Amino acid sequence: MRKQKMIRWIAWAVAGIACVAGGIHVYQKYQEREAAIRAIEARDQAKSQEEEDLANGILTWNGKKYRRNTAMRAILCIGVDTKGEMEAQNVAGKGGDADALFLVAQDAAKDEAQIVLIPRNTMTEIEVFDYFGNPIGTETKQLTLAYAFGDGREKSCELTVGALSKLLFGLQIDGYFAVNMDSIPYFNDAVGGVPITVEDEMVAEKYPDDFKMGETVTLNGNLTEKYVRFRDINEDGSATVRLHRQKGYLKSFIQKAKESQTADKTTITRLVDGIQEKAITNMAKDQYMDMGLAMLNSPKTMEDGDFIELSGEIYQGKFEEFYPDMDELKEIVINLL
Repeated sequence: MRKQKMIRWIAWAVAGIACVAGGIHVYQKYQEREAAIRAIEARDQAKSQEEEDLANGILTWNGKKYRRNTAMRAILCIGVDTKGEMEAQNVAGKGGDADALFLVAQDAAKDEAQIVLIPRNTMTEIEVFDYFGNPIGTETKQLTLAYAFGDGREKSCELTVGALSKLLFGLQIDGYFAVNMDSIPYFNDAVGGVPITVEDEMVAEKYPDDFKMGETVTLNGNLTEKYVRFRDINEDGSATVRLHRQKGYLKSFIQKAKESQTADKTTITRLVDGIQEKAITNMAKDQYMDMGLAMLNSPKTMEDGDFIELSGEIYQGKFEEFYPDMDELKEIVINLL
């Protein structure tokens, strides 16, 4: 009997220690998340000389001031998670979310470009509105929601640009170009399909008949959407895993488009003519054609280093939250622009 009591006591003690340890871990994660939110809010509320510099296009890094290269243009490409015509909506949240966010840094002098892959779940200050579209202030939320609070068209794009500009230390974004899911197979098939090597277990497990680990698959039609859009929302960090997969796809797509452009100089014209009626943009046709040509006509091959992924911390609450390393982010902005 005494031995059984001792065993029960030990079991309770072990369980108690495990509960305490688990509680401490959860509390630490909570504290880290709260600290990250406070850091964002403190940065957004700070009034300093640096803010005045930002208004003049100047960034300070390690005690030095940097002014933007006038040959560089920053263009935000937005992929919206809707299908069909991108019609204006009168109710907030009906126009879809910004499911993919790619900031193109175009060097007009060198006819080159690099792409910054912005996680959709990046936490930053965005403008928020009530159900009827009335402004109610700003909150720290996922960047993807900035689009949702708009009208599903120009207003949504402007809100997304504004939120991203604030995240990027006041960087002026020169233009935006938004399309929805219907455009994925269009772009892909317009260059004759895109070959990819399956390296993501998440998509291989979801579609075992279509994607096998290590195999090379040429994406065509709706298979493209499966590959670039799928993520398991029940898996922690799934948005980041998907973004890395999209990076591989973008690299392969641009290379295939370059090959197509080399063989047929009308490739970029066909791509633009076929999509311009469906896209939402504040740029003239020649401006986004110039962006495309900077990637397709450049003798330089776009390597992994030209597709820039952000470092940071991921916290899994009700929804996945990504808090970027702000020091690294500032360095990226300075080096690119």
